[in-house]
Amino acid sequence: MAKATWPEHPTLLRLRRRSAFVDLLVRSAINYRLHRTGRNASLVAHFAFLSLFPLLLVFTTILGFVLESHPKLRNEIIDSAFSRVPIIGPELARDPTQLQGDAFVLVIGLVVTLWAGMKAFNMLQFALDDIAEVHLDERPNIVRSRVRSLLGIALVGGGQVAAAVLTGFVGVTGVALLHRVGLILGAIAVNTAVLAGSYRWLTVRLQSWRAIAPGAVLAGFVFATLQLVGTAFVGRAISRATPVYGTFALVIGLIAWMSLHSTVALLGAELNRALPMRRHRD
Repeated sequence: MAKATWPEHPTLLRLRRRSAFVDLLVRSAINYRLHRTGRNASLVAHFAFLSLFPLLLVFTTILGFVLESHPKLRNEIIDSAFSRVPIIGPELARDPTQLQGDAFVLVIGLVVTLWAGMKAFNMLQFALDDIAEVHLDERPNIVRSRVRSLLGIALVGGGQVAAAVLTGFVGVTGVALLHRVGLILGAIAVNTAVLAGSYRWLTVRLQSWRAIAPGAVLAGFVFATLQLVGTAFVGRAISRATPVYGTFALVIGLIAWMSLHSTVALLGAELNRALPMRRHRD
């Protein structure tokens, strides 16, 4: 006789029958394993990590061109927008003059960003299709998948630009309370919109906005929380590292940060997948 799996344990079955929330958690955990979401999240984080530095290079180079003659506005944008990015933000905050424009650097950064970014979004499409249980023969060909990846890059890039503009605008008001509240609400709204667009457009099976809203809102809130606490937490860990291990700590910290974000994003999709499923009542 085969041994019962953990979701079929009598105690857990009783809890699942009594609580819809417990049943939802169990169904999500089962799907997380079946869809190999942990592995997919790691691959998304890997390519996202490769695209992070060239993307920041492009962004800072563009800002260097635009804000070369506006040092005050440059410093305000660094303090508000880049402060949410662990490690990179504090480095620019210590020396804002690093924000400079260079045409050659801009071209190289764009090429590398597109290559690594498309890899990351190809993997994200694969992960979302795994969660939606799309058969391999139904998935898009190489051309369509690359077009979808470009859409994903534009969506996330637009979201980051919107977040930077919002935080920069709120930052120049000089009102501390308004600044903090605006950052939190703006980050939640932008993250939710980006995640909802990703859930809807980066998978073969088109879902309604209502169906993807729960996972997008929850993941968007967690993203905003990570952005608020990530800089302080990772920055403190790096500051305590010795010079010899500082570079290793930086790489490990950023990979962990990206892995956490990709896992949260895919867990939001798993939540959307589990919600319509029939509750366990047997």
